[in-house]
Amino acid sequence: MTAINAVTDFAVEGDVGVITLNSPPVNALSAAVRDGLAGGMAAAAADPAVKAVVIVCEGRTFIAGADITEFGGAQKGASLYDVQEAIENSPKPVVAAIHGTALGGGLEVALTCHYRVAVPSARCGLPEVNLGLLPGAGGTQRLPRVVGVEKALEMMTSGQHVPAKQCLEMGLVDELVEEGKLREGAIAFAKKIVAEHRPLKKVRESNDKVEAARGHPEIFANFRKANARKFRGFLAPEYNICCIEAAVNQPFDEGMKTERKLFGELMSGSQSAAQRYAFFAERQANKVPDVPDDTAVIPVNKVGIIGGGTMGGGIAMNFLNVGIPVTIVEVKQDALDRGLGVIRRNYERSRTAKPEETEARMSRLTGSLDMSALADCDLIIEAVFERMDIKKDIFAKLDAICKPGAILATNTSGLNIDEIASVTKRPEAVIGLHFFSPANVMKLLEIVRADHTSKEVINTSMKLARKIGKIAVLVGVCPGFVGNRILGARQREANKLIMEGAMPWDVDRVLYDFGFPMGPFAMSDLAGLDIGWVKEKSKGETIRDVLCEMDRRGQKTGAGWYDYDEDRNAKPSPVTEKILHDFIVKSGANPRHVSDDEIRERCLYPMINEGAKILEEGKAIRASDIDVVWENGYGWPVYEGGPMWYGDKVGLDKVLGKMREFQATMGDAFKPAPLLEKLAAAGKTFQNQG
Repeated sequence: MTAINAVTDFAVEGDVGVITLNSPPVNALSAAVRDGLAGGMAAAAADPAVKAVVIVCEGRTFIAGADITEFGGAQKGASLYDVQEAIENSPKPVVAAIHGTALGGGLEVALTCHYRVAVPSARCGLPEVNLGLLPGAGGTQRLPRVVGVEKALEMMTSGQHVPAKQCLEMGLVDELVEEGKLREGAIAFAKKIVAEHRPLKKVRESNDKVEAARGHPEIFANFRKANARKFRGFLAPEYNICCIEAAVNQPFDEGMKTERKLFGELMSGSQSAAQRYAFFAERQANKVPDVPDDTAVIPVNKVGIIGGGTMGGGIAMNFLNVGIPVTIVEVKQDALDRGLGVIRRNYERSRTAKPEETEARMSRLTGSLDMSALADCDLIIEAVFERMDIKKDIFAKLDAICKPGAILATNTSGLNIDEIASVTKRPEAVIGLHFFSPANVMKLLEIVRADHTSKEVINTSMKLARKIGKIAVLVGVCPGFVGNRILGARQREANKLIMEGAMPWDVDRVLYDFGFPMGPFAMSDLAGLDIGWVKEKSKGETIRDVLCEMDRRGQKTGAGWYDYDEDRNAKPSPVTEKILHDFIVKSGANPRHVSDDEIRERCLYPMINEGAKILEEGKAIRASDIDVVWENGYGWPVYEGGPMWYGDKVGLDKVLGKMREFQATMGDAFKPAPLLEKLAAAGKTFQNQG
């Protein structure tokens, strides 16, 4: 065995040269890995005893992709294109031996090999679209030549990781080898190629599948139409589609030029910058400066949930899905039966859960009307009404019932957790676990540390969140925490704008065009205007009161802020417009024209300002944590990076200028946060405050 460099070895076994990469944690295509591949291919070419080459990786995965820490930096070492050319033009057949994942640049390297083998657990994919990019090393031109245009469109615009068995069926890998015996299996395959005198299969020269799509532009038109809603606002899916069109309609080398041109446009654009930032921000959110990763973790083998409604049931599903037994406690049998029934129906309606999986998950679920059934639980999550008196009563009872060391969590969306913890003799065990609805679907989990929450409880909660598939962000106690507190700033301005002359559909349209899934008034209609509204106490004092009194309670009644047809399609309502006009006149004001720019700035800039206050108060660890909350919990478009990243992009001096302008004409609701003033004066950003 010969060491090519620090991460690459070359060995000859019989007549097969084996290049072994070992660059933890994921064998990313760093300069050292590229140099190692180049050196290994040169060694194989120079050795007359070598008749075929195998590229294999140590560790948990094949080459998992590009080293994105090198993005934007100066080129070091061998270029990826040179490495691929050395592989593809090798006079000796090259076999990629895949385990773990072959993703992005890793799969692009494998596609320049003449053959590919994989273990059954391996997965392949081109997920660059999730970073606002396209495969920039020939993936857009080679993949459709192997798997066909339709499958390439699906893979590249979704970024899906395709299991090895499907890869075999579509021709992306040539053979599956025994799990745990990849090296031996790949060498045996390479020897078989040599013995059978198989040809050097260059993907770039395989044109049958792209030629079959030539002259059929409807393939692309239909795909765009079917996915228009999913791709809305994103540049990368469209650029990926354009590259596959180039693979169909242009010679390979011309298609490569198209790929490089469009890759360059995406790489230098703000959308990819935002999506790459979001990628790192999610990982950074896992790191809590004063809670080291090796802090003790409390074993959670059984979970209790108080409240079997929509929220409690959704929370329960997260734990059942990963094999953790759950006991749900309700106060009445009919409520308990209804809650358990909803969970079962959710599983039965799921496309991914097989009947036997549904039964296995339901077998881990127990219902009870007695809170003492939670005595042996390791984690108890309260998910009842947002009323402090109810929550304090529950926690006082839990304190008396639950075993020492149990974690007592509340799902409150904004109440004071220190006050809740004060009724227990174990405030160090109390934490906020704020799930978002529907809790079995939404990725975000706001983990709220109270004054006395222990580091062990925090570390356990952060790691448990990952286990149940959530993106966790640690925040501090304040009204609304991070997400809802910032939402309050936007909602305040949206409600003020419609009292000045903007229509609800104007506000919604501007925010929808910015990239949100829907605006605040459409969302209110979807949820129901009567949430928290009490008919007996309503006196027509607010616009919502008037709408609800008219039985305009949202989509469910066919009218709310909007009018709805039988298919729940919304259209602007003259009834709502008249109600708004009457309220404005009654207030002594005159309706005025409100521009789209003002709507956008009035809704978004106060969010940025509120985020600055949250950072000043230490209620979020870092600006990027706020952005993770808003992208994963509130629909902020990932290609705009979150409110704090967006503020940096606009320019904090411009945000500050507008806030001062609004403050002068509309009052101190727009008073700039001191941190915003400080950063703007110093020419700094939220991401670079040092």
